[in-house]
Amino acid sequence: MNMWPENIKKESNRPFTGEEYLASLKDDREIYINGERVKDVTTHPAFRNSARSMAKLYDALHDEELKHKLCWDTDTGNGGYTHKFFRFATSSDELKEQQEAIAEWSKLTFGWMGRTPDYKAAFGNVLGANTSWYGEYEENAKNWYKRIQESCLYLNHAIVNPPIDRHKPLDQVKDVYVRVEKETNEGIWVSGAKVVATNSALTHYTFIGQGSAQVMGENPEMALMFICSMNAPGMKLICRNSYELAAKNGGNPFDFPLSSRFDENDAILILDNVFIPKNNILINQDVDTCRRWFAEGGFGRLFPMQGAIRFATKLDFLVGLLNKSLECTGTLEYRGVQAQLGQVVAWRNMFWSCIRAMSANTESWHSGAVLPNGDALHAYRVFAPQAYSEIVNIVKSTVASGLIYLPSGHMDIKNDYLNQYLEQYVRGSNDISSLERIKVLKLMWDAIGTEFGGRHELYEINYAGSAEEVKMQCLRHSRNSKNMDDMVALVDKCMGSYDINGWESGSGYVSS
Repeated sequence: MNMWPENIKKESNRPFTGEEYLASLKDDREIYINGERVKDVTTHPAFRNSARSMAKLYDALHDEELKHKLCWDTDTGNGGYTHKFFRFATSSDELKEQQEAIAEWSKLTFGWMGRTPDYKAAFGNVLGANTSWYGEYEENAKNWYKRIQESCLYLNHAIVNPPIDRHKPLDQVKDVYVRVEKETNEGIWVSGAKVVATNSALTHYTFIGQGSAQVMGENPEMALMFICSMNAPGMKLICRNSYELAAKNGGNPFDFPLSSRFDENDAILILDNVFIPKNNILINQDVDTCRRWFAEGGFGRLFPMQGAIRFATKLDFLVGLLNKSLECTGTLEYRGVQAQLGQVVAWRNMFWSCIRAMSANTESWHSGAVLPNGDALHAYRVFAPQAYSEIVNIVKSTVASGLIYLPSGHMDIKNDYLNQYLEQYVRGSNDISSLERIKVLKLMWDAIGTEFGGRHELYEINYAGSAEEVKMQCLRHSRNSKNMDDMVALVDKCMGSYDINGWESGSGYVSS
């Protein structure tokens, strides 16, 4: 099925421009919000500015000042170029260049959009480096690596089963979870739901898989991984409330500077007897392969690097905004407040240090590819949720009532009668004008206090999945990498230097 207009399809040696990206979304996809079907996500007030935020990323790939930071030549033989993270890295230096490209893109949304196209570029990367892992579907992996790379296709993913009857055997929840309904030589028909398909309304394809082997049990009809066009007949998205639309209805960008343009709508993804062509299948009713995918396929070792960079960019933004907010309230010079700000800076420094460690000590993989350092990667995954909640609490406790001592919005400032009072009574400290103070603190409130801000805290806490499982994965990595063996050996060496009679001979110590 053609995903974009004919004139865009012919441009096979470069990524989309912003205009072409927006045009590619006009494909009669089935999106619902507030009880109605959305005719065009690029013009609907619930999605249009978020779509334009994505378009700006694509335009950056054609900006001569940014292109050298963002792009490499493709490795597919088409003679084109692509975003650096859409082609797998073969050295530490290349991985570092990818990190810099991810950071440049993330700065365009100030770290507030997490499921940008480069997030699933990690998936395309591992398809190219580890094609043989997919067995009879190896050619599909090769073809999708090529397709994703050459146009910088925008994929979302939905790999989590809905939170319904998870305590029951899988056979009793087959009416909800994604499963095969029918199979022919041409492909499979699938039905079921997934949660949550973040920003999926603005993507080209969705990748459907399993985040955990436990959720599919031994049911082969649920052991699936495939790629599905967002306009495939039977594919439906039922979207949550739009913070972008609420921002439009409740004010203007001055009042909601983040939620009015960076809302990644999360949707209930439903497949209602959707046909998946055979060349879009990666795993088909194979429990063992599906169970091993997250640990062996590579995606789980690569997407956290993009996630860490986006997260650290967001912390850069929050540190700067917190500093400005404390200047406005006149508390920046308080010793206790400075200590709290220093804590946020320390979290920020730790994550950028983890990112540098990921590329400084890479691990060799298939096809000459390298993966980020696993120790640094798992440290980021464990500590990011803890850090974000702590940072939000620090903002609330240090900026305090300054977050609430604000007028309702821009219309109060435009009212000359009201504004004369605002200029006097709502001015900032340190000769900061009332307009500047209100602008800064409205931005901070949108970051942490609005529904948009609340969703972001929930998002960061659960970004990597179950907190317990993330820590278990960190433990398993320490065992599989033999780090645990080395740490236990260090203890054994210490214990081997003494016994109940004192120091062992030759230890150099004196027992009595």
